[in-house]
Amino acid sequence: MGEDLKTIRSFCLAIALAVTFGTASVQAQEPTAVPVPSQEATALWAQDDVSLLSADAQQTGTTPAGTATDGKSSQADAPAPKANPPQPANSTEEYGKQPKRILWVVPNYRAVSANTTLPPLSFKSELWLATQDTFDYSGFIFVGALAGVDMAQKSQPTFGQGAEGYGKYYWHVFVDGAIENYMTEAIVPAVTREDPRYYTLGKGGFFKRTGYAVSRLLITRTNSGKSTFNLSEVVGAGAAAGIGNAYYPAESNPFVKTYQRWGTQVGLDGVFNVLKEFWPDIDHAVFHGKY
Repeated sequence: MGEDLKTIRSFCLAIALAVTFGTASVQAQEPTAVPVPSQEATALWAQDDVSLLSADAQQTGTTPAGTATDGKSSQADAPAPKANPPQPANSTEEYGKQPKRILWVVPNYRAVSANTTLPPLSFKSELWLATQDTFDYSGFIFVGALAGVDMAQKSQPTFGQGAEGYGKYYWHVFVDGAIENYMTEAIVPAVTREDPRYYTLGKGGFFKRTGYAVSRLLITRTNSGKSTFNLSEVVGAGAAAGIGNAYYPAESNPFVKTYQRWGTQVGLDGVFNVLKEFWPDIDHAVFHGKY
């Protein structure tokens, strides 16, 4: 009986040893499995990485994206392109711009705006220019004023006074002006190839511009744009005054009257030159460009 128990005990021990060695052999042959982290573990690791990066950024003064903590780029700013400075509103404003009429009344067809170059006038255009200046409605008013002055001064005693005398003064003054306009604006310029128009200076001091306006009585432009002696004004006005001897009463000294008419015509042209020169400034300062 004792031997039987010993035998059974030995058999059980052998079986236990066999099972133990078999299990160990199976486990040695199987590959070692890599543990897969769970989603929760991954999130925790990501938070840890962000925390570490943020801590490094605070110490170095930059964010993970390579930008400064104040939101500006850590790289050297490229030089911004230079923009053209805005031009003043009046930098391109026109100056010396001439209207066709002064105060909507006085004809101003001969005046040319400052910094303006025009092609030469044809003889037909010059004739039309003289016709506009002669037969403009405002010209009749101006002639009436001059006739009244002449009658008040009794420049021609033989004309008399009253309505009849005023009529004689009127038509003589009108014819004087008409001949002078055609001589200085059309006939003589066509022969001398001069430009009868007034070219505005537009800038400068009062004395400079006044001197320029008066000097245009002696200096003018040719059709090619060069400066020359103003034969159109000097010779044309003188010729018109000489022609007037044909319809004025005979005088003991007709040369004096001719000289007076000549000087009057040239002087009036000088006054109108000065008015033309400064009218754009007067219009801008007083009437705000309305006239």
